[in-house]
Amino acid sequence: MVFSSLLFLFTYLPVVLLVYYLSPLKWRNGVLLIFNLIFYGWGEPTYIILMVFTITADYAAGLLVARFKDQGRDRAARTAVAAALVLNLAILFFFKYWDLIAGTLRDFGLDVLPTLGLSLPIGISFYTFQTMTYPVDLYRGDAGVQRNLVNFGTFVTLFPQLIAGPILKYKELADQVDQRTYRVEQFADGVHIFVIGLGKKVLLANNLGQLWDAYKALPTEELTVLGAWLGVVAFSLQLYFDFSGYSDMAIGLGRMLGFEFLKNFDYPYISRSITEFWRRWHISLGSWFREYVYIPMGGNRVSRGRLCFNLLVVWGLTGLWHGASWNFLLWGLYFGVLLILEKLWLKKWIDRWPRALQHLYTLFLVLVSWAIFAVEDFGQLGGYLSAMFGFAGGGLADGAFRYYLGSYGLSLLAACVASTPLMAGLWRRLPGRAQRILLPAAALAGLLLCTAYLVDATYNPFLYFRF
Repeated sequence: MVFSSLLFLFTYLPVVLLVYYLSPLKWRNGVLLIFNLIFYGWGEPTYIILMVFTITADYAAGLLVARFKDQGRDRAARTAVAAALVLNLAILFFFKYWDLIAGTLRDFGLDVLPTLGLSLPIGISFYTFQTMTYPVDLYRGDAGVQRNLVNFGTFVTLFPQLIAGPILKYKELADQVDQRTYRVEQFADGVHIFVIGLGKKVLLANNLGQLWDAYKALPTEELTVLGAWLGVVAFSLQLYFDFSGYSDMAIGLGRMLGFEFLKNFDYPYISRSITEFWRRWHISLGSWFREYVYIPMGGNRVSRGRLCFNLLVVWGLTGLWHGASWNFLLWGLYFGVLLILEKLWLKKWIDRWPRALQHLYTLFLVLVSWAIFAVEDFGQLGGYLSAMFGFAGGGLADGAFRYYLGSYGLSLLAACVASTPLMAGLWRRLPGRAQRILLPAAALAGLLLCTAYLVDATYNPFLYFRF
């Protein structure tokens, strides 16, 4: 079940909200936990067992960490934390990376592991990282132990962000899980944010995704230079509005239920360096790796050689987190190298450039990265990158490029404007009275427009579900 579906919008969500708000306060986490598990198991009920096991194991690990800390047994507490981390990572590796390793070994003539062909539990990369923060936060003293199993299960399975983020740290949500406030204004804000995210996904991402699919399906020898760039621009906008739209919907749903989630995107395409881009893109993932991997490795308070090593490890892991394919590792290392170059040498020079040149520099490198990210087959990837850099078999442009540019030009322009703070800035300039009048009307119009689109839509993927 996806948020941008008629089933979710007009059946699941209304039922959840009705039952949730009719329930007494002390029952609401239990009610929410049940609905969370229904949502998660909608497509693959078998994996509810895996989810329940994860909840129970991490809950038990938290109790052990708290007990050992109270007893002053630091080594035992660290062992409990390590055991919880190993268990979570082993589950993630088994389901997500086993076949990648088995297939790679077979390609090198080492047929030592069987290919299992297991379907990937939806959102496992997100909720695994989320649960792993619990024992670590307890050990560090950043959060108190959760002794209510239902409350802990609610944190792990919270359906607004369960399967595609943003990634929540336990310490950020611990107080809200136990007790939260409910205000009409908060609920209304949640509805508005949800509809904005729905519009990003349905009206922008879905439309541009079809343009990218058309170019990705072309044999590389038929690509043109401008066509290859048009395709990767379409993908970059599709991915942004798909994922940021989902994050907005998650934040909006959270507010409807009384939760406050941190934002996950901050107009990344206006960045003037790769360093800035990764402060604005998928903020919760960057924050997770910085706090739980990069800083424990020493961060940037180390020698230059160790700094380079730390960054390459973190970005290699960041790439592999995104998918069980070697192109994701290449994508992560690509950014690792760029960030090393900026941190050690380039940034001081980039800061002296004109703003326009800084933006062009960043967008160029980001667009190249999305080609690496999107094309998993290395043979096809080589051909696509060759086309982008002027070695296209189809020449500079062709009739297909002109047709697609004409057909999708307005959508591309609208998406480019929407990826900047321009519209938000214009909205803030309106008088408060005008905002209060226009906002409900705009939200209703947006919902009706998205619904009309979804009634006839056959193309409605969520890119980050596979992660």
